[in-house]
Amino acid sequence: MARLHESHYPDGSLIDNSNVFGYSVARTLVQVLKQCGDNLSRENVMKQAAALKDFDTGMSLPGITITTSASDFAPIKAIQLARFDGKTWVPFGDPISK
Repeated sequence: MARLHESHYPDGSLIDNSNVFGYSVARTLVQVLKQCGDNLSRENVMKQAAALKDFDTGMSLPGITITTSASDFAPIKAIQLARFDGKTWVPFGDPISK
């Protein structure tokens, strides 16, 4: 069974959506803070959160990234269709973007 970061959360299973969501949110926050540099004011944090460009959380399917702007705060703008093969979900086709 796949694990999240083994040394920090050894019981973190990748099949638990709560773990995957939490990890994705944390990685996104780290990216926003990196973009802030030394200016951690509320204004700059909000500005950087609205300036993500094709950020890959490491947990999404290939081609699914996060992009935000000052006029569009919806971070995910693509979906990936998948079929259940009797055991697992198998993606097909390219991601569909807005």
